[in-house]
Amino acid sequence: MHLEYFHLIDRIADLRTEQRSITVEAQVPQESTIFEGHFPGHPLMPGVLLIESMAQASGWLLIALTRFERMPFLAAVKEAKMRTFVTPGELLTIEAAVVHEGSGFTITEAKVSVGGKTKCNATLTFRQVPFPNDDLRGHMETMAKRIGFPQQMFAHG
Repeated sequence: MHLEYFHLIDRIADLRTEQRSITVEAQVPQESTIFEGHFPGHPLMPGVLLIESMAQASGWLLIALTRFERMPFLAAVKEAKMRTFVTPGELLTIEAAVVHEGSGFTITEAKVSVGGKTKCNATLTFRQVPFPNDDLRGHMETMAKRIGFPQQMFAHG
């Protein structure tokens, strides 16, 4: 996890396209400049970054389901609940599953847990569009390889 670059997923642990679900892992760093202000003397992972981690897990699932043909962009966050704190050094398990598709949008249910205990969850809506340019697609392919995205999911090799 590199918070300052919004790289919030470390590895894909399980990708089940037939069930339209994914499980990823992310190690919260022990130290980050983000924790200096959030909060001094009581460092906590910001809720907005927990939502982003659920969005990124969902995004990788959607990229897999479209065989790397479309880029998902977060369009709405509903029912986000921060249930308890996430602190530096914790290993996050992030799960996401598609619950609805239609009219160019896809909705996922996602949750973050640590040691089997749910820390937060949300319902997320995505708009999926063709990759807007080759630079973004190339960046996403590089990131996919870094997190263990199955190579057979690449539509173009």
